[in-house]
Amino acid sequence: MATPLILLTPAIAHAMGFPEMREEFGRIFGLAALSSAVAAPAMGFVVALVGPRRQARRRFAIMGAVSSVPVLFFWAFGVLLAECPDGYHC
Repeated sequence: MATPLILLTPAIAHAMGFPEMREEFGRIFGLAALSSAVAAPAMGFVVALVGPRRQARRRFAIMGAVSSVPVLFFWAFGVLLAECPDGYHC
C-alpha cells in the first residue's frame, strides 16, 4: 500500500521546492518501491504454499501478476530502451 507513496515522494518533494531531495533520494525510494512491490506478493505466496490455503495462493498469484506489470514497464522503458546521450552507442 505504501509503494505509490514511496515512489512519488521524490517528485512531490521536488514540486514543493526541495530539488536536492529528489536527486539524493529518488533512486533509493524508487528501488524501495519496486522491491516492496515484488517482495510482498512473493512472500505471501510462499506462506500460502506452506499452509493449505488455495484461495490465498490464488490471490497472491494475481497480486504478483498485477504488481509485475509496472516492474516490467520500468525495466523495459527505464533500462532496456533508455535513450543514450549524444556520442554514446547503445
